[in-house]
Amino acid sequence: MKKLSILLLMATVMVSCTKLDIEKGTPKCVENKIKDINKSSTCNNVKVEEYTFQGNTVYTLDPGNCGADMATEVISSDCKSLGYLGGIAGNTKINGVEFSTATFVKTTWQK
Repeated sequence: MKKLSILLLMATVMVSCTKLDIEKGTPKCVENKIKDINKSSTCNNVKVEEYTFQGNTVYTLDPGNCGADMATEVISSDCKSLGYLGGIAGNTKINGVEFSTATFVKTTWQK
């Protein structure tokens, strides 16, 4: 009986500690945001992408397309919100500059 209890405990720990495939070098605060998004989002196409914008590394928190008019948040590497893209307003600018001028670096995480 003791062995069965240990096996059940190990199985529970393994299932609850599912490792997310987050790119190495991602700032800790961005990792924490990814973990929160992974827990709260029901969409399967949620993603976080890294860009260079206005000389800085920024991240987009794309909520996927599970809902209508959902906006993509743009954050700095220290997780300060810079603004939102898309949404009902269809915003395309961050800090008054078209985000289309940003350079895509990589997909940091995708659900």
